[in-house]
Amino acid sequence: MRRATPLLPVLVAAALLVTGCGSETAGSRSTGTSGSSPSPVTDPGVDGVRITGLSSPSPGSGTSDLSAAYEVVNDDTESLTYTVLFGFTTASGEVMTKLSQTVRDVGPGRTVRRTVDMPTLVPGAHDVTRVKVSEVTSVPAAEAPAEPGDCPSSGINITTDEGDAAMGLRVVGLWLENCGTADYHVEGYPRLALLDEDREPVDGVRILQGSGAITTAVTGSDDPPRPVTLKPGERARASLVWRNTTQAGVAVNVPYVRVRAKSGAAPFMVTPHLDLGTTGKLGVSPWQAEER
Repeated sequence: MRRATPLLPVLVAAALLVTGCGSETAGSRSTGTSGSSPSPVTDPGVDGVRITGLSSPSPGSGTSDLSAAYEVVNDDTESLTYTVLFGFTTASGEVMTKLSQTVRDVGPGRTVRRTVDMPTLVPGAHDVTRVKVSEVTSVPAAEAPAEPGDCPSSGINITTDEGDAAMGLRVVGLWLENCGTADYHVEGYPRLALLDEDREPVDGVRILQGSGAITTAVTGSDDPPRPVTLKPGERARASLVWRNTTQAGVAVNVPYVRVRAKSGAAPFMVTPHLDLGTTGKLGVSPWQAEER
């Protein structure tokens, strides 16, 4: 078992000055599609992801065709699915917009090349002249949540939402979707395994059924478990509840959580980034059918 790791590990950001020229439309594509060739850059990379070239519009043109070519290198022994957060910044480092991309099923020892295009900026935004890789997460490809519209062979999919934060209280929703063709039955609490940045178990954290020992502000989190039957296309929700209070002791950060809808169900690895502080407690609510 791995011991609790320090809170908020440093995420190295590779900031790159845009020097090329060209015009691309916003979106995601594989390197080598139509458009001008990006200017090569030197980038040490972040967790296997590095930018290899940059293209930009003419300064002051007001267009949003900034793009960056990048590559993902999997040095692990299993296939991984990567989620990369890019930041598009001014020369002084002010972030004008962000964009997340997912690169799926990168086999061990393989390199995959992609291009990221800057989204359209809001009116009045300053010129963007730099691109940075802000954060990279990677999960086993077999446990990655499915894209919208896709369905794993298990017939279910588990994802997280953006969550809520107020006065040190954090709440993130786990969503269980029946994307299969038969009814899916579940009762009780999600099965959770907390993992560190190496996707190894984290100890020193108590997983509590309900959130009463943390807060009474989360409606329904302490309700008793009830049977839930999800017809195809229906969803259920459970909540992860914690406080990020930091006092004496070692603060705990949990970037990955392996979730099973019930005992024996297919695992899904999600990335809610649980900054648990020094509380050592995580509350989880029972599955509840989504209200319609």
